[in-house]
Amino acid sequence: MSVPDPTGARFRDLRQADWERLETLIARIERGRASSLSNEDLFELPVLYRGALSSLSVARETSLDADLVGYLESLAARAYFILYGVQPPLWRRIAQFFAVAWPQAIRSLGRETGVAVAMLLIGTLAAYWMVSRDPSWFYAILPSDLAGGRGPHASAAELRATLYDPGDALAVFAAFLFTHNSQMALMCFALGFAFGVPTVLLLFYNGCILGAFLAIYVPKGLGLAAAAWLSIHGTTELFAIALAGAAGLHIGMAVAFPGRAARVDAAVSAGRTAAIAMLGVVVMLSVAGVLEGVGRQMIRADGVRAAIGGAALLGWLLYFYVLPLRTDAADG
Repeated sequence: MSVPDPTGARFRDLRQADWERLETLIARIERGRASSLSNEDLFELPVLYRGALSSLSVARETSLDADLVGYLESLAARAYFILYGVQPPLWRRIAQFFAVAWPQAIRSLGRETGVAVAMLLIGTLAAYWMVSRDPSWFYAILPSDLAGGRGPHASAAELRATLYDPGDALAVFAAFLFTHNSQMALMCFALGFAFGVPTVLLLFYNGCILGAFLAIYVPKGLGLAAAAWLSIHGTTELFAIALAGAAGLHIGMAVAFPGRAARVDAAVSAGRTAAIAMLGVVVMLSVAGVLEGVGRQMIRADGVRAAIGGAALLGWLLYFYVLPLRTDAADG
């Protein structure tokens, strides 16, 4: 749509590029192509809208050409409807989050997720090796509360009881372990802004806890039983920690290497993706809490425990990386 020649030609020349830019973005949204807009486009949209309102105010006060005033009124009204119009119902926004936004955010963090998983594995192997060679490392790695009475000097019968005894001690330890891992996930994300260094260290330490834990069960012939005991909720919970770490690393990398963008702008752009991922991490931790509070306390068979944990991990991997993004569910 061309702008009529107004009385104030200089006024138009200084601002017409912004008006046309705003009209282009609005037209893309009105044609149903909102998903093609980049983060920069979305940040620019309200700025251009406020600029159009300012131009409209000046045009009215200075009695510029009526056609120009009408054009700006139409442009501002269209932009207002796009920015502040009727929001889709809550169920549709929730469907859009689960069908598109969350898996899309996780897929965009693939490199950071690989680093996070690697740090967990390296920590696990390092702690397992250290505790196996020198059991005193166990007490240096695990806090006494998290150890829950377990230790290198416990007998096989005592360790077996911790895996199958449905008593209060197990429930208390399970609740403490879930709280610890939830806090770890949040800290991995929150400390990512410091160039990702604290996040890497936290991921490594969390892996050390897992390795030290396994190192006291494997020599007693209870390695598979301990892995099955952990897997019911652990596959979901550890994956959630890795994704939280990936979100933190994503922000840290944007701060450390902003590219051509300003450091603050790069951090804000990365933060939007990371925030969506973290909303999903909260969902995963809630699922892990249910599995931990119900499944692990009620199920005693190692095979069933391992099957539940394996099915949970497979389900997350399929959901995030294999299944197509269901844009039809988000639009419907």
